[in-house]
Amino acid sequence: MAKQRLSLRFFLSILCVSIMLISCGEKIENERDHLVFRYNEHSNISSLDPAFARNPQNIWPTNQLFNGLVQLDDSLNIQPDIAKSWEIVDSTCTFYFTLRQDVFFHKNKVFGKDSTRIATPQDFEYSFNRLIDPKVASPGSWVMNYVDLAVAENDSLFKIMLKEPFPAFLGMLGMRYFSVVPQEAVEFYGNEFRRNPVGTGPFQFKLWEENVKLVLRKNPHYFEKDENGVQLPYLEAVAITFLPDKQSEFLQFAQGKIDFISGLDNSYKDEILTTTGKLQSKYEKEVNLISCPYLNTEYLGFFMDAEAEEIQSKALRQAINYGFDRSKMITYLRNGMGIPAVHGFIPKGLPGFTEIDGYDYQPEKARQLVAQYQLETGDQNPEIVIGTNSQYLDICEYIQRELEKIGISVTVDVMPPSTLRQMKSSGELDIFRASWVADYPDAENYLSLFYSPNFVPHGPNYMHYKNEVFDSLYQKSLSINDIEERKVLYAKMDSLIIADAPVVPLFYDKAIRFVNKKVSGLGINPQNFLFLKRVKKER
Repeated sequence: MAKQRLSLRFFLSILCVSIMLISCGEKIENERDHLVFRYNEHSNISSLDPAFARNPQNIWPTNQLFNGLVQLDDSLNIQPDIAKSWEIVDSTCTFYFTLRQDVFFHKNKVFGKDSTRIATPQDFEYSFNRLIDPKVASPGSWVMNYVDLAVAENDSLFKIMLKEPFPAFLGMLGMRYFSVVPQEAVEFYGNEFRRNPVGTGPFQFKLWEENVKLVLRKNPHYFEKDENGVQLPYLEAVAITFLPDKQSEFLQFAQGKIDFISGLDNSYKDEILTTTGKLQSKYEKEVNLISCPYLNTEYLGFFMDAEAEEIQSKALRQAINYGFDRSKMITYLRNGMGIPAVHGFIPKGLPGFTEIDGYDYQPEKARQLVAQYQLETGDQNPEIVIGTNSQYLDICEYIQRELEKIGISVTVDVMPPSTLRQMKSSGELDIFRASWVADYPDAENYLSLFYSPNFVPHGPNYMHYKNEVFDSLYQKSLSINDIEERKVLYAKMDSLIIADAPVVPLFYDKAIRFVNKKVSGLGINPQNFLFLKRVKKER
C-alpha cells in the first residue's frame, strides 16, 4: 500500500512538472509571438527558387529570401536594391549597374562551415544566364527575350545590353526572376535548391514541411537599414501555414492565429464587410482594412477569328459592353471592392491609366446596337456563350440576366480553370472570362495583349485582335523612354481597343488586406506583393 502511495506521489510529481514545463513553453512562445509574423498560403508553394517565382504563392516567400538589382516601392517607383546606382546609354540600349559591396549571401555550408561571401556582379551574370538554361526550365525565361548580353564588367559593375529599345525593362528588373543566387548553392543542391534556397534577403530559410509549415528566420547580416539607422528586418521570423480552405483561413485570422489575410473571398466577404466596403462593426477594434488599386483587369474576351456572326459584329460587341451596370455589379457582388472598368483596359493605379471614354451603363444604346446587328445580319435572336470557371460564375450570371433584358440570349458554360485556360489558348471559346495581372509596372504589359504578332502561342493575344494603326503605335512606344510621351501613345491605343471592342472590361481589381491591429508597417502596393522587412508587431 505504501509503495502504491509512493508511486502515485511520483506520478503526480511528474505530471505537475510536465504541466509546468508545457505552461512555461507556451509562456515563452507567447512572449515571443510579437517577433513572428504568421500568414496562411491556401495555394501550395511549389518552389523557393526565384527562377520559379511565377505566381503570388511563390513570389511572396521569395521576396523575403532574395534581392535583385532594383526594387519597387509601394508607389511602383524604381529604387536601388543591390545596385546602388545605374547609368543608361540609350544609343546602345545598355545599362551599367554599380553594386553595393556590403551584401552577403545567407550563411550556408556551401561557402564553408557556417560561412558566407559577398554577392558580386559575377553572381548576377550567372543568375541571369541561368534563367535561359534549358536544364533549369524556368517559367520566367521569357524575361531574357529582351536581353542580348548580361555580363560582369569587373568586381563592382554589371552590364546589361538589350537587343532593341524596351523602356519598361528597368521596372522589369524588380521581378523576382532577376534575383541573385550563388552558383555554389545551386550546383550543390541541384534540383533541391527549390527547398534549400540561399539568397541575400532580410530572412533566411529555416524549415519547410511541404503542405504543412514553412519557417524563415531573420538574416542577422542583412544590408538594409531604416531611416534611423536600425538594421532591418524588425521581426525574428516568418511562419507560413497551408490551410487550403479560404473559410478556414478566415477563422484562423478571426481567432488571432494568423496576422493577415489577402483578398476577398465569397465565403467570408459578407461576414467581414458591409455592402459599401466598410468593416463590419464587430471587427473594427481588432482589424485594419487596407486597400489600393491592383494591377489586374478582369474582362471578357472575344475570339475575333470565331465564325459566329455575333462575335464578328462590332455593334453586338459594343452592345454587350453597354448592356450591364458595372457599378451595381461591384457593389452587390464584390462589396464595393473593385473599380468599375469604364475607362478602357489599362487599370487604375498604373502609369498610363487615363480616364478615356469607355463603356458605362447605357441600356437604350445597347438595344439600338442590338437592333443594328439584327438589321445588318438578319439574325433576330443573337445568342452567345460565355466560358468561365466557378469563381466568377456570379458575375457571369449577372451579365447573363442583364444582357437578356436588351435582347441577347446568354449561356454560361462553367468549366475547371485548367480547361478554361486550355480552351482559351486554343481558340475554342467564342467568349471567355479572363484576367490580366501585370508582370511589371508599365501599361505596355496590358497593351501587349492586343499586338497582332502576339497571337497565342507566340504571345498573350488570346483575342486574335489585329489593328494596323494599333500595331504601329505599339511599335513606336517601344522607342520612347520618356514615360509622359509614352502615356500619350498608350491612351491612343487604349481608345482604339475601346472603339473596336475585342474585350469587355469588367472591373479594375483592388488589392485588399485585412490586418490585425497589432501589426504595423505592412503596407500595400498595386502588385499585391508581400514585403515584411519593415513589419513590426505589438506584444
